[in-house]
Amino acid sequence: MKPDQKVVKRFGDLLQLGKDLGSGPGMNETFIRWLTASMGLVGSHLGRESPYYTQLADAYGVFRSYGVVESAVMRVRGALNAASEDYSGGHLTRTRTLARAEVSEDVLGQAEELLAAGYKDPACVLAGVALEVAIRDLCEQNGLDIGTLDKMNADLAHREAYNKGMQKQVVAWADRRNAAAHGRWDQYSEGDVGDMIQGVRRFVAEYL
Repeated sequence: MKPDQKVVKRFGDLLQLGKDLGSGPGMNETFIRWLTASMGLVGSHLGRESPYYTQLADAYGVFRSYGVVESAVMRVRGALNAASEDYSGGHLTRTRTLARAEVSEDVLGQAEELLAAGYKDPACVLAGVALEVAIRDLCEQNGLDIGTLDKMNADLAHREAYNKGMQKQVVAWADRRNAAAHGRWDQYSEGDVGDMIQGVRRFVAEYL
């Protein structure tokens, strides 16, 4: 996934603000604004679970506990520099993709539980959700625009992210999901949903 240049610029602005951070009576307030903005940027684009966000939270803890602004400033600068370099260099794509693949697996696991309990229709909808999340992530990896599932599927096949056979399979899964979502429950069986869940799981494993 290509880094968003607006995000790259925002990292640069915050890093410059950190360099310009002075001292005096108003420094504490300026530091809090800077730290809050930094945590918002990192949390939104790299995740609250990322080590960069954790370092920023630790810096806030140091400031609140000891009131040592200089030490906290150094921590924030270090976290921002590392986050900025990794984001700009595209080094976070694989880590973020793996995290989202885990989310897809959780959704597919819920779908399996529903299917086992005899609820094939909501299970089919959940499998469709996991499929669309995977397709969106694959588009991001390939620098493609996010749109409807049909368009993203066509764009990915055109980019040769996968072959025409897989494109047709995605269409079939999407049709099944749509049938479930719109009450056309006689158009597929429990076996069809089970195959879909396993197929989407293989898709995530192979392409993400």
